Amino acid sequence: MTALDIVPRLRLTATRVAYGAHMVHDGFTDCIYVLLPLFQAEFGLTYTQTGLMKALFSGALAGFQTPSARLAGAIGPRAVLAGGTALAACGFLLAGASAGFAMLMLAILVMGLGTSVQHPIASDLVASEHEHGGGREALSRYNVAGDVGKVIFPSLVALMLGVMAWRSAATVVGVFGLVAAGAIALALAPGRIAARSQADAAPDAASGRWRSPAGFAALLGIGMIDSATRTGFLTFLPFLLTAKGAGASTIGLALSLVFAGGAFGKLACGLLAARIGPSPTVLLTETLTAALIVALPVLDVVPVLVVLPLLGVALNGTSSALYGTVPELAGPAMRRQAFAIFYTGTIGVGAVAPVFYGLFSDRLGLTTSMMLVGAAVLATLPLAVVLSRLLKRSTLPDAPRQQP
Repeated sequence: MTALDIVPRLRLTATRVAYGAHMVHDGFTDCIYVLLPLFQAEFGLTYTQTGLMKALFSGALAGFQTPSARLAGAIGPRAVLAGGTALAACGFLLAGASAGFAMLMLAILVMGLGTSVQHPIASDLVASEHEHGGGREALSRYNVAGDVGKVIFPSLVALMLGVMAWRSAATVVGVFGLVAAGAIALALAPGRIAARSQADAAPDAASGRWRSPAGFAALLGIGMIDSATRTGFLTFLPFLLTAKGAGASTIGLALSLVFAGGAFGKLACGLLAARIGPSPTVLLTETLTAALIVALPVLDVVPVLVVLPLLGVALNGTSSALYGTVPELAGPAMRRQAFAIFYTGTIGVGAVAPVFYGLFSDRLGLTTSMMLVGAAVLATLPLAVVLSRLLKRSTLPDAPRQQP
């Protein structure tokens, strides 16, 4: 029995392949946080150089979402998704062989380019396979799969660093990535999965058009504000806790509570949006996010720890409601491009938001800046109302279609 004979027995679907790809790519992304201090120590890098590496990765990740989507339209999602995974793996292999800062920067750039392909292509695969219902729930699970990768991969790298040098650990990650790329190519081979992207099928006249360009603009605005809030809050939460007298272990616990709540929130809010619609879900989660963030500066450490899981649910849960709405606003042939634009905007804003909130903190103080983070998220509320009205006018209502 050959490997190709085994694939159908695994009952692979495009959705399951997308879940796996999201887990691997998001895991790769967060492995960089573990390796950056080691890069700094070995090569004597400044904090500025270390920051430049992270900025280069984030810039490549955000900036090449749309080109990746277009390339997938030209040569197929299978080639681009598998090729991007292999490229990211080569970035880790290159990092393991780096002789200096310039080579490290090249490795980081290669990683960013490789991981940029996953979001638009995998999201489109999930949405396409659930064209007739269940898309919100599936995209919520896809969203959670990325969080699973963020937990597993950095933890495994940390364990490996206990028994081997960082170069060897980076090489192991790279080799695994090449194996994952091969598995994706095999799983997405024509005739080997249960569904193929509707964007690559013969579309009808409406499939190549936006169902509601204004609605997508409102959705993108919500996503960008939400992303800026999330990254700004997570960046300065440790400093807020330090100012309250918390130690390193307490700060680690606090972040874990936020992330645990966030993983649950991504699934729960996706299911909630499938029941009551995306706009009411956004109104609920963003109002709760604003209220809890504004309350944190006046709470003591213990009450902060108590509310952080709930804040994590609201803070991260909004994203599932947003991702699941993209297919409702773009025809099948436009969907991959729509996901690419959405991820470019949200990831890009999330990368630069901490810089601006840092400037506010320097000028106005940490407490005032944190309250600004919470207040800013309220700007999503009128956009959610606009989105609700535009969804009702588009071809789909502000609620998911039921399973046939």
